[in-house]
Amino acid sequence: MNADAGRTMNAWVKHGPQTDGIDLVRVPVPGIDDRELLVKIEAVGVGVHHGYFFPQDITYPFPIGIEAAGVVETAGSTVTGYHPGDRIAFVSSLQPKGGTWAEFAVVASDSLILRIPDGLGFATAAAVPVAGNTILRAMQPLTIAADGWLFVAGGSGAIGTLAIQLARRRGWQVAASASRQNHEYMMSLGATVVVDYHDADWPEQLLRRIPSGVDAAIAIQPGTGVESLGVVRDGGHVITISGDQPASRRGIRVQPVPFPGDVRDQLQELLDDIARGDVQLVIEEVHSFENGDAALRKVQTRHARGKTVLTL
Repeated sequence: MNADAGRTMNAWVKHGPQTDGIDLVRVPVPGIDDRELLVKIEAVGVGVHHGYFFPQDITYPFPIGIEAAGVVETAGSTVTGYHPGDRIAFVSSLQPKGGTWAEFAVVASDSLILRIPDGLGFATAAAVPVAGNTILRAMQPLTIAADGWLFVAGGSGAIGTLAIQLARRRGWQVAASASRQNHEYMMSLGATVVVDYHDADWPEQLLRRIPSGVDAAIAIQPGTGVESLGVVRDGGHVITISGDQPASRRGIRVQPVPFPGDVRDQLQELLDDIARGDVQLVIEEVHSFENGDAALRKVQTRHARGKTVLTL
C-alpha cells in the first residue's frame, strides 16, 4: 500500500553500520503491506539495545527503536482485530522498514501488540512492552515454592522493578542489588533484602541474611550471571538477561532469555494491572523527541531507576 508515498517524517536514524551516533532527520513515511499497520507514534520506550539492534539487509538512513505506543492510522487489507484509531503499544523488532523512533512506524499485525487500557497514557504504555515481555519470559521456567527466594541482580531498572513486584505477587521473597541510593525504593516495591553491588563483599552480605542461598536468580546487568551463581543454592536456577552465560556449577541450571512461548496474554494483563495501579511502573525520565540522543546516552550508562521515555 503506497498511500503514504511522498510523505516525510522526523526520525532518529543511524547512517550506516559503522557509525555510532544517531541523527534527527527527515525520511519517507514507510508504506505498509496487506498484513501490516501504520502507527502514528505518540511515545517511545528507550532501551540500551536501540543503538545496535537492527534487522539484516536494511537501507540507511535507518530509524532506530523497537518499542512504542501510538494510534493506528492505517490497517492493511487482510488485518483483522485492529482498526484506525485504536490505541496500541507494541514491539516491532527486526522490521526492515524502520524502527519506532519516528513519527510513524510499521508493525506487522502478528507482532507483540497490546491494547492500551482506558485512562493509561501513551508514555506509560510505551515503557511496558520490552521490559514486561522480558521479565515474564525470564520467570517462565522458575519453580519457586511459596516463601522461596528470588535474587534480582540489578533491581532498580525497568526490568528489575517489575521483577520485584511480580515475584512478590507470586508469593516469593525477593533479594535485590542496586546502588545504595535505590535501596529504600526497592524495599518499597517489595524487596526484603537489598545489597549494594559496589560492595566487594555483597555476596557474603546476602548469604548472611539467607544462609541457605536463594532458590533462583535473574541476572539483569552485564557480568552479574557469574556473581549470581555464588548466592544461589545447590541445584537452583539462574536466568541471564545480561547476555553473559556462565558455566553451571553445583547443579545450578543456567539459562538465557528469551524462551519460546507466547506471553502476550500475561503482558496485556500486566498492562491492565498497571492501569489499575496494582503494579507500579516507574518512569525515571521523560524526554521530548528532539532530545532522543541524550536519552539514549543516559540509558546506555546502565544507571537507571525505572524507564526512560520519549514523547512526540
